[in-house]
Order: sequence, then C-alpha cells, then structure tokens
Amino acid sequence: MSSKKRSILLREAHLLKPAVLVGKQGLTEGVVQAVRESLDRHELVKIKFNDFKENKRELLESIVRQTDAETVSVIGNVGIIYRRNEDLSKRVYHGIPLE
Repeated sequence: MSSKKRSILLREAHLLKPAVLVGKQGLTEGVVQAVRESLDRHELVKIKFNDFKENKRELLESIVRQTDAETVSVIGNVGIIYRRNEDLSKRVYHGIPLE
C-alpha cells in the first residue's frame, strides 16, 4: 500500500468506531465473517483486540489473508483494514488511489 493511500485511509478511519471485537474466543469463523460483512458494507474497518493483545499483528494478518483486505495500520490494540468494494454503487471511498 502506498503512503498516500495509507494517509488518506488513516484520515478517514480517525472517527470510525471499531466494527469488530476480538475477545476471549480469539479468531473464530464468526469473527472473520463479521469482518467480511463489515468490509462489504464499509470498505474501511477497525478491529479492536480486547484479548490476545500480544498476538494482534499475527491475528490481523490472518484476518487480512482470509478476507482479501489490506492492512492500513495497527495503533494500540486496534487494527485498521481496507478492501475496495468491486461494486461501484456500493463503494464508499471513491477518491482512494489504486496504489
């Protein structure tokens, strides 16, 4: 991900609340499905790690692989990921550069 794209997405994510929480159960299929649904609706998603904080980067990388998303950033115990919606009518962020 280019620095320009990352900068734009970080600015957009600033006011977002976490859409998905990773808790005591860890990375379950339900969590991955919730992330997929959130990405389909919003494109840009914050994931908060309430538990497994020491493994957050590995868990976030697993989520990114399973959902075909991109990691924008990890700040504290919150990961931010992005996946462009292929359906133009459902695209939220039109001004995001491809690279």
